[in-house]
Amino acid sequence: MPTPGLDGYVEPWRKPEHDDLAELARTFFTKEVVPHAERLERQGHPDREHYRRAGELGLLGLSIPEEYGGGGGDFTHEAVLLHEQTLAGEGSLGIAVHSGIVTGYLNEYGTEEQKRRWLPGLVSGELIGAIGMTEPDGGSDLQSIRTRAVRDGDDYVVSGSKTFITNGILADVLILAVKTDTSARAHGMSLLVCELTGDPEGFRRGRKIEKIGLHSNDTAELFFDDFRVPAANLLGAEGAGFIQMMQQLPQERLVIGVGAVAAMQRAVEMATGYAKERTAFGKPLIGHQNTRMVLADVATRTRVSRIFLDDCIQRHARGELDVSTAAMAKLYLTEGQCEVVDRCLQIFGGYGYTTEYPISKMYADARVQKIYGGTNEIMKELISRVL
Repeated sequence: MPTPGLDGYVEPWRKPEHDDLAELARTFFTKEVVPHAERLERQGHPDREHYRRAGELGLLGLSIPEEYGGGGGDFTHEAVLLHEQTLAGEGSLGIAVHSGIVTGYLNEYGTEEQKRRWLPGLVSGELIGAIGMTEPDGGSDLQSIRTRAVRDGDDYVVSGSKTFITNGILADVLILAVKTDTSARAHGMSLLVCELTGDPEGFRRGRKIEKIGLHSNDTAELFFDDFRVPAANLLGAEGAGFIQMMQQLPQERLVIGVGAVAAMQRAVEMATGYAKERTAFGKPLIGHQNTRMVLADVATRTRVSRIFLDDCIQRHARGELDVSTAAMAKLYLTEGQCEVVDRCLQIFGGYGYTTEYPISKMYADARVQKIYGGTNEIMKELISRVL
């Protein structure tokens, strides 16, 4: 059903090919992944087979050139996929990181040999990708990371740890932020591509982190103790890591925004449907003025958010999405997600607080959106710099 308040709205960048992609993605998520939701939540991570199946259907690496096995599209195609994943209520697969972030780094900064080595496997789903930035002693302040990489002949020797790593349990390919020069801050950072298949010597996966939401999504600690990475796996130039991350973070924040708006749409749809079916004091909930006013508010917030998101997507497709606008999108859309989901849950009353209704899961899942990708407090700092 169309989202109340968005009836008849079509994204200005949308083409028939996006509609076909949306239908394929919707079918995959709803018929092949969502039926396993309860088992995946108990398991605490997705099935590898679901990544392989997504790759088989051509749903991974949509913006990667066809010569590396990708879809040859752009970010609008990634946005459609992530939107449909959230609308379907599927939260296990870390596609936002795998395809929305990792493949982008490799495509943008990798050598021809590196691209041909890793991109086809990531696109097929045979390899699962992750990116390691956050550390136990630091999250949003990337310049202060402590994980070190010391050059030793043809290798870098890595020591340190990362935490809150999405896809960490299953990852085969990890883009790792390290300090190659501890005397410098931003200019001392580099990115290494680590091959983790078989848990090589010097590398250890820590505990699967238990979270208040996103229970089926793979989140882990990673440890490196004199872990050797071939110098040929350096992504771009030594010391360029911070600049590379700053260049890619706007897309990461836009990825988060896509999920936020899709969650708003889903919450409004569910709350409106429930308000029409549930009765109180002899009439449907939607017959009460307060319920109608709440639904009017959340529908308006969702429509404004959708239009802002689409403007950012168009800017990004043209290569014009700047850091501050991306920060605005991450801030406004994730704050909106938490507010809209909370107000929609209230319409469900006590049932909204039970796991019987999906809105409760959406409430728990939403909270982290204001934290990862740079906390919303950091987003305000980035925005303030251009004022």
